Amino acid sequence: MNFNKTLSVAALALVIAYGHADAQIKKRPQTSPRNRPVSALAQLGANPLPVDKDVIIGKLPNGLTYYIRHNEQPQNRAELYLVNKVGSILETDAQQGLAHFTEHMAFNGTRDFPKNDLINYLQKSGVRFGADLNAYTSFDETVYQLPLPTDSAAVFANGFKILANWAGRVTFDPSEIDKERGVVLEEERLRGKNAQERLSQQTLPTLLNNSRYATRLPIGKEDILKTFTPETIKSFYHDWYRPDLQAVIAVGDFDVKKVEALIKANFSDLKNPTPEKPRAEYTVPPSPGTAVKVATDKEFPYMLAQIIVRHPQIVIKTDLGMLQGMRVQLFNYMLAQRISELQQKPEPPFLYARLNYGGFLGKMDAFTAVVVGKPDAFEKAVKAVAAETERARKFGFTSTEFERAKQAALVGIQNAYYERDKTNSANYVREYQQNFLKGEGIPGIEYEYNYYVSNMNKVNLEEVNAMAKKLITDQNRVIIVEGPEKDKDKLPDDKTILNWVNTAGNGVTAYVDNVTSKPLMEKAPEPGKIVSETQNDALGTTTLTLSNGIKVILKPTEFKNDQILLNGFAPGGTSLASDNDYTSASLAAAIIGSSGLSEFNQGMLDKMLSDKNVDISPYITEITEGVRGSFSPRDLQTAMQLVYLYFTQPRKDADIWQGNINQTKALLANRGLDPGSVYQDTLSAVLSNYNFRGMPATVDRLNAASLDKAYTFYKNRFADASNFTFVLVGSFNPELIRPTLETYLGSLPVTNKKESFNNLKLYPAAGQINKTVYKGMDDKAVVQLIFSGSYTYNNANNMQLDALEEVLNIKLIERLREQESGIYSPGIKINYNKNPEARYTATINFTCASANVDKLIAATLDEINKIKQSGAQQTDIDKFKAEEARSTQVQLKQNVAWLGILSSAAQNNEDPEQILSHVKDLDNVTIQSVKETANKYLNTANLAKVILMPEKK
Repeated sequence: MNFNKTLSVAALALVIAYGHADAQIKKRPQTSPRNRPVSALAQLGANPLPVDKDVIIGKLPNGLTYYIRHNEQPQNRAELYLVNKVGSILETDAQQGLAHFTEHMAFNGTRDFPKNDLINYLQKSGVRFGADLNAYTSFDETVYQLPLPTDSAAVFANGFKILANWAGRVTFDPSEIDKERGVVLEEERLRGKNAQERLSQQTLPTLLNNSRYATRLPIGKEDILKTFTPETIKSFYHDWYRPDLQAVIAVGDFDVKKVEALIKANFSDLKNPTPEKPRAEYTVPPSPGTAVKVATDKEFPYMLAQIIVRHPQIVIKTDLGMLQGMRVQLFNYMLAQRISELQQKPEPPFLYARLNYGGFLGKMDAFTAVVVGKPDAFEKAVKAVAAETERARKFGFTSTEFERAKQAALVGIQNAYYERDKTNSANYVREYQQNFLKGEGIPGIEYEYNYYVSNMNKVNLEEVNAMAKKLITDQNRVIIVEGPEKDKDKLPDDKTILNWVNTAGNGVTAYVDNVTSKPLMEKAPEPGKIVSETQNDALGTTTLTLSNGIKVILKPTEFKNDQILLNGFAPGGTSLASDNDYTSASLAAAIIGSSGLSEFNQGMLDKMLSDKNVDISPYITEITEGVRGSFSPRDLQTAMQLVYLYFTQPRKDADIWQGNINQTKALLANRGLDPGSVYQDTLSAVLSNYNFRGMPATVDRLNAASLDKAYTFYKNRFADASNFTFVLVGSFNPELIRPTLETYLGSLPVTNKKESFNNLKLYPAAGQINKTVYKGMDDKAVVQLIFSGSYTYNNANNMQLDALEEVLNIKLIERLREQESGIYSPGIKINYNKNPEARYTATINFTCASANVDKLIAATLDEINKIKQSGAQQTDIDKFKAEEARSTQVQLKQNVAWLGILSSAAQNNEDPEQILSHVKDLDNVTIQSVKETANKYLNTANLAKVILMPEKK
């Protein structure tokens, strides 16, 4: 299960991150009308936002709220959510951790689905546990998510029974509770027991002003998790899992009337407890002035400072709230652009920085400044960010910055509007969830788009600048400093950090916006010609060959209205670089992709593209080079110009090079403090047979690298376009885009070298390998078992390995998690590739207590041996087939999936039509075929065991 902590970047960096976090919740500040210029619109007064006409909102007599919306993206699918206004904040002292534990128990036995029946039933229906079926617990809410097929009436109807069982019919079998204790403790081990957790324990009381939130982390306390009684958790469930605190959200391809009837049938008999405990609302109280906390940890590898200014949360419910949300969006965009410019200096003052206003916690929003600095230049980093913040507060923004920000905002809302009939159901669910939990408005994209277009020009620069002065203040402010214990003497004390922050803005001057009115290209190149064309009616593709040899594969789709995806590639990559030049070559694409194009540096280029929905970047892997990106149909020409320029006029920027080299060196300085990094370095060495190309960079290698070598290598890799293939998938007319393709792709330079890649054999050595790394203070072990070897690459073998991967996943969840209670979740991944050499790698990884390493490895190998001896169980094969069929049906309606299918087929010289028979070919997976596959590829003669153990005491 996942934890969710609806926090700003600052809080997320400090609080243990148990899962995803809603960083995009639309919570905006509201400054006092007396302290900001009053626009013409503001004089009209605030009006409540309308409710989207396409959503049905109802309430049952017992108080349960429901949201229903018909949506056909994806087809034959629905998202069902149970949202509870219940989280760890409601726990008593004796219940700490039981909100999250309750969420776990919902998957371990309910009235209608005892023990593990619920998960088994859903897996047979094509729903993957973890990937699809999941839940999270936060401070203030617990949310269960259930994506289901709607083309099976019985499965879909049962989905509402499942939600109702979660809502009020969890059984809390004592034996299941005891089994789950270990799983929950292992989740805490997986996500915690590290430097970040220990730092959080030091900083949270200050960050959260000693509020209840500081003492109610969702994971709870170990001693309570180990010893609580069934009655204690049942009491929590009885008090808080009740209809008047719950909502059912259903969005998908279904009949809304039938869904409404299903909700009424399944949820109407749920009862609220008598007497009913009031659902208290908690806050993070304001505090005068600035609170400071400096914390260190032996294993923390960075020097980090965060400045958090808390403000009362504003929920967007009215048109004026929406207008204020637009102001904040522009404010954040302009700050981000300024920080990006600082990052492009030859000596960037920091390793990482971010300025942002957004959601925090406990009915608070926050302006947050985050900065990571070099150990020997931490003061410089902090002062740079503080000065930039003060510059915005003191002088505001320029008119040219403001206009670019407005254009970028309009491009974003326009893209969402164009995709209004292709919006994924999960997007609607998130909106309705926030409406239920916080009362946020849900006017719908049509209203939002029209509001933006009609009112963007009514947002004026003076208002945004006045808002900046209000948001950036020294009241209700917290400054957090974190660093390595070994560098404690280099960290500021409370008085010093306050002085840095408060004086950094002394002498700052207004920002100067350097812009250009020049076009990206003065004139178009001389176009090439299309010399041949083939159609594939089965795939709906057209393949063009241009006069310079470039092949272009076109697949027009209707999956998205405002999206075209592109991938252009050729064989070669860093495999063609000499050992002496490899480090320079490995940095080439990232450096060039951050250096701008032609005569424009990256900052200028970003400004030029601010009113466009286009993103194109070069890449170089071990065996390929290419360009990839996405763009709106209306920006096709700009996208093709960017592609053309990355081939013909890449920009050599010494500042970008030096900045990146210096930053990488700084990051390497304390890398050895972090157990995970040390372990990962060892793992990379084993996987590449200790070839330096497969291992992290070193300071010596960075010193030997040069911009000249990187630039020359990049130019060489893109000097010959004759062996490039471009794949375009999305919303376009193949006939209409031909002239643009001829102009910008057909004119690319060629030398007709027809180069290929070299096989450097970067894979594990044959035989058994045992490697143990001893690093870390806490009892936290990480295990990776890696089977590898030669492989016959073809569609039939690939499918059998996919099936084996899922069977292993099912069996190891059952054994290591459910039976042994020894891990939270295993990671099983079987990779296979054709180039540069046909090979496979099967990896099994998990985190556990150090005392359980040998036992769990033995249990893993035991499960593998069972499959080798008897094959997979038919029920597990059926689960794989159902899951694979469902996911394939969804993927074949996605542009990104088709881009991958067509690119992979071209690179591997395969028949792309194989995908059309993929679901039918699942019949070839049998008990015997899985048995044979396991025996062939899970060969312990070629097994690497790489283990991380805590340091020996």
